[in-house]
Amino acid sequence: MSATNFDTKNATYRQLMGNGLTYRIPRFQRDYSWTEEEWEDLWTDLQASLKNGGEPAHYMGYLVLQTRDDKYFDVIDGQQRLTTLSLIVLATLKNLGRLLGTNSDNGRRAEQIRQTYIGYLDPVSLVSRSKLSLNRNNDNYYQTYLVALADTLPQRNIRASETGLRKAFEWFDRKVTHHVAQSTDRGLALASFVEAMSDKLFFTVITVADELNAYKVFETLNSRGVRLSSTDLLKNYLFSVLHRETQHEHEMKSLEDRWENIVGRLGSESFPDFLRIHWNSRNPLVRQTELFKTIRSYVKDRAMAFALLRDIEADVETYLRLTQPETTEATSPLQDGLTTLKLFNVTQPYPFLLAAARLAGMTPQDFDQIVRACAIVSFRYNVIGSLSPSEQESAFNKAAVEMARGERTTTARVIESLAAIYPADSTFKAAFADKSIPTQSSRKKRIVRYILCRIEEHYSKSGIAAFESDAYNLEHLLPQNPGEGWSDFNDEQLEVLVFRLGNTTLLRTVANRDAGNVDYPGLIGSWSFAGIIGSKPFLILVRSPDGFRDESHEIHRF
Repeated sequence: MSATNFDTKNATYRQLMGNGLTYRIPRFQRDYSWTEEEWEDLWTDLQASLKNGGEPAHYMGYLVLQTRDDKYFDVIDGQQRLTTLSLIVLATLKNLGRLLGTNSDNGRRAEQIRQTYIGYLDPVSLVSRSKLSLNRNNDNYYQTYLVALADTLPQRNIRASETGLRKAFEWFDRKVTHHVAQSTDRGLALASFVEAMSDKLFFTVITVADELNAYKVFETLNSRGVRLSSTDLLKNYLFSVLHRETQHEHEMKSLEDRWENIVGRLGSESFPDFLRIHWNSRNPLVRQTELFKTIRSYVKDRAMAFALLRDIEADVETYLRLTQPETTEATSPLQDGLTTLKLFNVTQPYPFLLAAARLAGMTPQDFDQIVRACAIVSFRYNVIGSLSPSEQESAFNKAAVEMARGERTTTARVIESLAAIYPADSTFKAAFADKSIPTQSSRKKRIVRYILCRIEEHYSKSGIAAFESDAYNLEHLLPQNPGEGWSDFNDEQLEVLVFRLGNTTLLRTVANRDAGNVDYPGLIGSWSFAGIIGSKPFLILVRSPDGFRDESHEIHRF
């Protein structure tokens, strides 16, 4: 990238907006999406800088711009921050407008702030120009109601993002009002607030001359850990491909409508995960950091752009079904398997399952078997074995690619491909015998309850209440917080033993509450009634500390 096509500098908000330049958020960029959480963070940082003795400046992060004439700039990254800052300035102008009758200076202050940060009069056409234009979904509302400081802001029959703009403006209006409430000259305080803010806030501004350089910047920032949305990244690139080849507006509109439908169904935060899973279900494994670069090298023309879009659309429904098992038929084998994968927090099988779902002739019963096989493998490999997830991901990807190429087409052959990541019985039993699962987190506690319920179902040959049922509690025989009666166990033994699977059992909630903490001497060499699960009572024999192992918790049924 030559120096003439790439420029980096630090600039304050005043230097960005107070220089007669114009910024445009491309029509295909995402809508305004910040919420009160982001507003609060920004306002808190701003207040920390403005107070007496506060921080000398506040860093706002990277701003990526694209320009061909150094007068008009497309905002490639940073649109949420620039839009929000403009809303703060507009909220200040709204406050000044309420003071116009109290001091003639306030009118001049408002006009100067508006010309500097919001808009200016074009010297040639004498038409008012806004310094910031939003995307096609937000700009009309922004210009018509917010920039114009309309007395009434529409609240019905508008987009969710337009509602977000309105709420942000009103939120900052209240904050600015409170900020100057105690000032003797509120007009002066409002003007000082904007001036101080514009000097305190600064960006690292990266300016590029064309799309290729812009995407190289994106890749560099992503590799350095800067949070940029691969959703926006891919969308921008696909639009640029179409833009280079055709000016047909209907194709651009078709791509945009279909893209918005996909992202709307998945959610912008979930789309990057989906995109990688989709890609890896059809192609050799790609890591998240290399995903955009790989797709960009693949999509070279408009035909390939629309082909990618069609493939993405074909996988959305299946992906949602896989990741949202609650939407599948209740108590079905499919829901059971998918819920189990979600409980285990294992995502490596998803590309494999996407590929399996696309196989010709795949019946619901066949797919149920494959999902169940993935759940079994994940339990052995991840939950109990704690083996390498990267090796597992590679194995699932290899099998997915083989399905995509037509090399594995039957259920038996698909399940057979998992043999490499199916731990042998001897390996699994050894890991299970010594397995500890800390139950401080609710998810880990649910996993232990799941294991115990499955064991009970296996031995009793009958189902019991769901493992999340409030009818049962998880009990640790050696308590998590043992009292004086457990002094025979030292701290090291407690740390090793308390979360062992063999130290846990299910108790009916009432029985667990009544049992309390029995001390250790009262349990040595005696049978302790543990409870009734299903229709079968079981008893647990607790031995001395030297023999305190999982297998010493002998379960006897009668």
